[in-house]
Amino acid sequence: MTITSSLNAGVMGLNVNATRLAAISNNIANSATYGYKRADVNFTSLVVNQSASVYSAGGVQAQAIRNVSDAGSLISTGRATDIAVNGGGMIPVTNVSGLTQPGAERDFMMVPTGAFKPDAEGYLRTESGLYLLGWEMDANGDPVTGSRSSTTGLVPVNTTAGQFAAEVTNRINLSLNLPGDLSLAPVGETFDLPIEYFDQLGLPQTLNANFTRNAGDWSVVINDRSTGAPVQVAAFDVQFNANGTLDTITPGAGAAYNTTSGNVSLTLPSGPIEMFVGTSGTSGGLSQIGSGFQTQNVSANGSPAGELQSVEFAPDGSLEAIYNTGARRVIFQIPVAAVSNADGLTARGNQAYSVSRESGDVYLWDAGDGPSGELVGYSLMESNTDIAAELTSLIETQRAYSSNAKIVQTVDEMLQETTNLKR
Repeated sequence: MTITSSLNAGVMGLNVNATRLAAISNNIANSATYGYKRADVNFTSLVVNQSASVYSAGGVQAQAIRNVSDAGSLISTGRATDIAVNGGGMIPVTNVSGLTQPGAERDFMMVPTGAFKPDAEGYLRTESGLYLLGWEMDANGDPVTGSRSSTTGLVPVNTTAGQFAAEVTNRINLSLNLPGDLSLAPVGETFDLPIEYFDQLGLPQTLNANFTRNAGDWSVVINDRSTGAPVQVAAFDVQFNANGTLDTITPGAGAAYNTTSGNVSLTLPSGPIEMFVGTSGTSGGLSQIGSGFQTQNVSANGSPAGELQSVEFAPDGSLEAIYNTGARRVIFQIPVAAVSNADGLTARGNQAYSVSRESGDVYLWDAGDGPSGELVGYSLMESNTDIAAELTSLIETQRAYSSNAKIVQTVDEMLQETTNLKR
């Protein structure tokens, strides 16, 4: 009976508009929630078998969707561990159970933004209990990525991994001038130059470079004092061209010279060091002109042992540890997780999402590469809810609900009239 189908259609209209009202209410309630993605409700009509003379109302059904791909605005917070993705993709996270579970069993989720703070054990987590995931760095300072189409290589980010750090010296630059005038440096004259470097414990140590004038060249002896008394670690002779530039290096005990790089290789208790002395015919290393003994650029890389002061995120996803010595070191790499259909992700609590059949598989990009956006520190992403648009939809939904209620009322009156026919 077509009048019954009208009643059913009106009831369906009430239900779907109630669903839409719930979505609008949730959007407005979360308009100030960082990282919230607004929900929307699409209506689709239902069609029943029709004939030329009789029409039956099929009604309507609702389908709720999340506008995950619609990014909100970024705002500055002034906190280094507040991060957001400026563009496509999301930040990988897990729950508290994921701290102890193997990667294959860990509950993997994604968030568009997060206010992370270190907990008592050093793990970066949000107040809602979501823990940041990333790739650890190996001994060479490269991320241990594994397969980018799998999340099993990710581990919870713990800042205590970089609580203390020291960078051992592996390169020294020896750029100085030796006197060319015999009146300034007669044969047998010796100049002594201390060079500070850092061992594997971050402790400062000293090399002594002794330069002795010979009749036609200079003898250089490198002594190491890290074990107490000076110990010779290398010796070599230096000859210069008439214009004062370096001519040849003749390696002696403990030294090896590379004519291409201009480095003399030293072997110390803390490890190998490449000492740059220059190449033939060029400036920038050792030289011999008329002026006296003068250092130009005598420096060594490395840093003393330092204590972690803070951490910062770089746009490429690097998590840098900053130490009280001024040194910086990357301790984790945070990838950006992307799927082919972000709107198909399954919504979880606390603005988190998980992969679904509709979203497609996840792929872990370096931040800023491919379809992924950069990772922005000191920032959070606002809700993508537009209050004005939601209030407009609220008015439309109210009117639509009232209209469907009118249908139910009208059908009721018509059925009452039908009932009155037998009186």
